[in-house]
Amino acid sequence: MSAVAVRLRSRRKGVGLGLVAWLLGILFFLPIAWMALTSFHSEADAATNPPSFAASLTLDGYREFFGAGGGASPWPALINSTVASVASTLFVLVLAFPAAYALSIRPVKKWTDVLFFFLSTKMLPAVAGLLPLYLFAKNTDMLDNIWLLVILYTSMNLPIAVWMMQSFLAEIPVAVIEAARVDGAKLPTILTRVVAPIALPGIAATALICFIFSWNELLFARVLTGVVAETAPVFLTGFITSQGLFLAKVCAASLVISLPVLAAGFAAQDKLVQGLSLGAVK
Repeated sequence: MSAVAVRLRSRRKGVGLGLVAWLLGILFFLPIAWMALTSFHSEADAATNPPSFAASLTLDGYREFFGAGGGASPWPALINSTVASVASTLFVLVLAFPAAYALSIRPVKKWTDVLFFFLSTKMLPAVAGLLPLYLFAKNTDMLDNIWLLVILYTSMNLPIAVWMMQSFLAEIPVAVIEAARVDGAKLPTILTRVVAPIALPGIAATALICFIFSWNELLFARVLTGVVAETAPVFLTGFITSQGLFLAKVCAASLVISLPVLAAGFAAQDKLVQGLSLGAVK
């Protein structure tokens, strides 16, 4: 086969893979686009079957979501989700960073067993620990407390954060750290001024994933909170009532609640790609 034929075949293959990627991207984007379009329809138009694409647009769903119709305000729930997600993510990074350093750059004995133990904690079904956690929260007067969710989200995300950051820190050249030690740098200085800047893409990727997991968590928040510590996903479930499902309002609420995650992903997309690709090419 000639070189020209090989290039043409490779080009056709690349075009085919590109079309498949675009098709999959559109398929994944369609539900989000559908939700966004429905959120700008009236409840009558949103409930039609088949749905009407040419229906008039309105902001009534967003007004209803933000309490213009006399309903509950979503701001306390959004603030609770922000506090729980941001605080737990910060705690996870503070705890996971030195642990990952000990398991990668300064490996402990049987460090692979330690990593497997961390990962095995994620194999327990969340519902299996629901009753013990509820009884613990009840006996310690921590029910409906946002800091209980912070502690839970920190413990839930810590194993996956240590696992991810260990793989990122393992790619840092040991010579850089040894040079810092020769210059007299202590361990805190090495972690904050040498290791952290190099591993910043991996740290950003870990932080984003922990933030998304915390923001989307529903089971524990639904059982362990009530009114004071209610989070955004729990607030969203309140729109499903005995009176029916109000599609326009639910779509508006879902879009607003999804915006922080989308904004965080968009802001950290370059760091996320660099972090997730660390170690792929040596």
